[in-house]
This record gives sequence, structure tokens and C-alpha cells, in this order.
Amino acid sequence: MFKEFNLENLENSKEILEKLLDESRNKIDDLLKIENKTYKNFVLPFQEIGENINNFLTPIFHIDSVKNSEITTKVYEECIPLISKYETDISQNEDIYIALKTIQSNENSSLNNIQNKVLENEIRDFTLSGCHLEKKQKKRLEEISLRLSELSHKFSQNLLNATNKFEMIIDDFEDVKEIPSSDLQLAKFEEAGVTKYKFTLQMPSYLAYITYGTSREKREEIYKAYCTRAPENGKIIEEILALKNEKVKILGFENYAQYSLATKMASKEEDVIKFLEELGHKAKNKAKEELEDIKAMASKDGITDFRSSDMSYYSEKLKKEQYDLDEEYYRPYFEQQSVLNGFFDFLHQMFNIKFTKANTPAWDEKVKVYDLSEDGKTIARIYIDLEARKEKRGGAWMNNWHSYYKDSKGELNLPTAYIVGNFPQSTEETPSLLRHSDVVTLFHEMGHALHHLLSKIEEPFVSGISGVAWDTVEFPSQFLEYFSYDKEVLKLFAKHYITGEVLDDEAINKIIKAKNFQSSLATLRQVEFALFDFKVYQKLYKTEDEIQDLLDSLRKEFAVMVPPRYNKFQNGFSHIFSGGYAAGYYSYKWAEVLSADAFYMFIDSDNVFNKELGIKYKETILSQGGSSDMDKLFFNFAQREPSVDSLLKIDGIIS
Repeated sequence: MFKEFNLENLENSKEILEKLLDESRNKIDDLLKIENKTYKNFVLPFQEIGENINNFLTPIFHIDSVKNSEITTKVYEECIPLISKYETDISQNEDIYIALKTIQSNENSSLNNIQNKVLENEIRDFTLSGCHLEKKQKKRLEEISLRLSELSHKFSQNLLNATNKFEMIIDDFEDVKEIPSSDLQLAKFEEAGVTKYKFTLQMPSYLAYITYGTSREKREEIYKAYCTRAPENGKIIEEILALKNEKVKILGFENYAQYSLATKMASKEEDVIKFLEELGHKAKNKAKEELEDIKAMASKDGITDFRSSDMSYYSEKLKKEQYDLDEEYYRPYFEQQSVLNGFFDFLHQMFNIKFTKANTPAWDEKVKVYDLSEDGKTIARIYIDLEARKEKRGGAWMNNWHSYYKDSKGELNLPTAYIVGNFPQSTEETPSLLRHSDVVTLFHEMGHALHHLLSKIEEPFVSGISGVAWDTVEFPSQFLEYFSYDKEVLKLFAKHYITGEVLDDEAINKIIKAKNFQSSLATLRQVEFALFDFKVYQKLYKTEDEIQDLLDSLRKEFAVMVPPRYNKFQNGFSHIFSGGYAAGYYSYKWAEVLSADAFYMFIDSDNVFNKELGIKYKETILSQGGSSDMDKLFFNFAQREPSVDSLLKIDGIIS
């Protein structure tokens, strides 16, 4: 039923891929020889070929992110040129393009909406790939595509290497005395009979010191190390921007942002800029007040020269004072497996889906694998890898592996996906105890996963998250996030890992009340990131200095706490320089309008477990994948247009 995760033959991936791509080329040649091409005899097999390649490559690229080594990097770098050339060749094949246009013209009225959507997307993407251009231009696009793939991987690798390289050793207990015991245990080691503590730039370790570390100098040290990582990425960014600008100019676009919007829900550059600027200006006054509260807290310690490296430490102190919220108190109630079990219970109540542990191999012993079922019928599989490891890239993400679709033999193929996090590690003595922020992240990534796994669309190119406009792909993830702050949902899994005691109402209310703590500062931060991303792709910025000047100008307008000049956050901004968010980071806020509004429908129904509404959301949004534009799907769900006020309310910016 499901293909097992098996990379025993990893070192031979290049040879296997070469053979697979040659076979795929031959299959496509055979398809092109068909005299009377139809959707059934041409488009469906063409999709299958793409799906089979994706199924082979995904584990190879995935393992390089979660179990990085010299071998995985070598294999990745061997495969990238092969797949890049193949994809370029296919996307620039004019014969395929003409075949698709002919089928669209001949069968438009007899095909269903989903099949027409496949054709619409494919013809658009072939146009955007330059298949109609002259041979010389196509060749240059191929070269650019390969080089961008190489640069993207190099950017990520530099970041991972820099993250793993830094260590801050502390031997004075005074400098760590406020750090939660669970974090301190992970940092603690003995050397020559002396107890010492090691902190790194891996997220759980970094957060532990920047949030609770007593020494101001040490906080500055680790903060500076974090935001000056991988300075060599500055030159990589220059080359990425130059190549992307050259690419879109060849394709006839004014800039990369315009090119990016060709596949988005937002249609105009000015619409994106206006949306972000309005959001930023609405949040700024409250953000100023939030910052003054933090500075006032710092002044109690005699600090008059408040720094960016002080933000997390004094924010946490302020949070504790305002809400009596002690993060360490909560962590024993958020034991990883307990959270998962309760989360699964919630999803069963909401969407009528059940999670059952599967006995199948994965890439690490701590990876958990579950099969999803609906009314007793297995429908999908998910791999969940939540704990931080040295060889794992930072952050959290979802990867889709297989898609739900019906193949040319009429057989249904079931979907699979991975969820990856960097949460606190378990030890022999202590299980993995999460922060509530980790719980929020888990809900977020599961939202992505369910969008893929609950698809009922039988065409692979628009099944699950395939074909979903990038600026709406965050809708299901952010929507699910909101439930991680609901009292009744929390009670399903917030249980002390030793006593089994459920977290009491008072403690839960503190989490809920604290949800919008510094939400305006957070909104401004996202606006700054999104505007930087969009504007850096609106014209060609040629040098690191020019890029920095753009960032400085945005900080001047929107940041209430301007970071130090040495803060080169752009060199670690993997979302837009090594991920898929180039000129698309605004998507987080754009999609949040949809997610906040959808969540308010549950609130307004006075039942957060409203199964009728949950099933409707599953059927109108999740099951539809990328088969229709998200604005249409949202209207089908809500029977109205989304309201931006829901987002402003949920963030506490307006009442």
C-alpha cells in the first residue's frame, strides 16, 4: 500500500536517477508520437511520469536536510544537475506545450473543472519557463536554473555549517542560573572535573540562552554569532538576485516580483505593497508601546543602553510579570508523545480522521510514523521527526512525498508526507518536553500536512498542495495554529508527564491571555521581512551594500527597535534565498487573513469542536487541494469574502 522509506542504495542514487530520467524521456517521446492526443492518453500519463520522478527524489533531498552528512551532500550535488537539466528540457519542450494547448482547445467543453485547471496551470508554467523562446535563450535559462539550484543548496549548507560551528562554553553558574533545568541539563557537561555548559546556535539551545541567560555579555555574544552566520552568503545573494533578474528579463517580465505574482492569488505588485504597509502602519503605534514596556523592565536592572540582544531576556521577564507565565512550569505538561496523542484526538473529533502507529522504517529511531484512516479505511501516511539533531537543518517544515491520485490503470495512489521540527531532545532520563511555542509549530506543520494528505483530487498536478497558489498555501497551517490556544483543545494533551495531572484552567488562561503578548512587534517583524523580500526582487540590487541599504530603509520606516548594523539577517533568510518564498514571503500575512477569518467561524459558532463545520472545512478546503483557486474555495466554505478585520482582531491590534 505504502512505499517504505529506504535509502540503503543512497550512494548509487545518481546512476539510478540517470536511468529513471532516460526512461522518462523515452516515455514522453512515445506520448508525443500519439497521433490523436487526448487528456486521457497524454496528460494523465505525463503527470504520472512527473509523480514517479518526485517519488524517487523526495527522500534523497529530504535526507540531506534531516540527516546531513558528506554522503548526503555529495549525492544531492550529483543529482541536482541531472534533475535541473531534465526539468529544463521538459519545461522548454515546445512539442509538449503545443500538445497541451491543442488538447485544451479540443476538449475544453468535455473536461471537468479539475482537468481544465491542470491544463491551465501546465500551459501557464510552460509559458513561464520560456518554451516559446529561441534556442539560445532556452539554453541560457537552462544554465541559470542549474546555477540557481547549486546556489540554493550552497546557501543552506553554509548556514548549517555556521550553525554547527559555533559553541559558547560557560563555566560560571551565575551566568546560567535562570535557565530552565531541562535546558540546563542538555547544556551541562564535565571537563577535567569542572562542570561547564555548552550553548550552540541550534534553535533550542540558542533560545535557552538568549531568553534566560543571566550574563548580558554572553547574550550579546550568542546573538551576534546568530545574526552574523554565514557571511559568505552575502555574495551568494548577489549572484542569486542577478540570475533571477536575468531570467525574468528573458521571459519578458519587468522584475522577479512581477514574475512571481503570475502564479499567485495576488495579481498586482502594488496590492502586495499596499497590504503590507497598511498592516505595518496599523501595528506600529502599539508596537512602540510594547517596546517601551520591555525597556522599562530592563531599566529595573539599571540598563539605559537597551540592545537587540536584550529583547528576548526582558520580554520573558515582562511576560512573567504581566501574566505570571513561567515557560518552565508548562513544559512537563507538554511531553511530546502526550501532545501528539491529544492532538490526534482533536483531529479525530474535528475531521473524523484517526492516527494509528505504523511499524515501518524511517531515517532515525526517534521518527514516529502513523497511518491515517477515515471510517476505518486507510487513506494516508505521515512521518513525524520533531527533535533537534546536529545533522538536521534548523526550523520546521512539511515535505510532501507521494500524492493522492488515480493512475492510468485506474488504481488509487495514497499520499505520504513528512513533518520536521527542531524541538528539545529527549534523553534516557527525560522525554522531549516542548514549549508551548513548539506546540504551535506542530499544529502549523500538521495543517500543511493535512492539506496534502486529505486531498481527494485524482489528478496529481493539483492534488494536495500541488498547484496551490504560494500566497495561500499557509492558510491551512495558520488556521490549525489558532486551535493550539483553545482551552478545550489544550486539555486534551496538556498532562504532566509524571503525574498525569491535566493543566488547570488558571494556567491555561495565562497562555491564552499571553497569546497576543507583543503581537504588534511580531507583526512589524513579519512586515519588515515580507517587504524586504518583495522589494529586493522588484529591481536589481547588485551589491551587499545596496541590499543592506534597502533593509535599513525598511527598518527606518517600520522597526521600532532597529537592530545593530552587524545584524545581517538576510544571510540566513533561507525562505527566500534557498526556499520557495522568493517575492512570496508576504504569503504568511496574506494567507493569515483567510485563516483568521475561518477560525472566527468556529468561535462564532460557540463550539470550537464544531464537527459539522470541521467536516465542511475538510471537504471544501483540504480535500480540494490545488484543484481550484483558493478565493473560490474560501467562498464555498464561508459563503462570503474574507475580512482583514479578523486578522487584526486575532492579533489584538484592534478590538
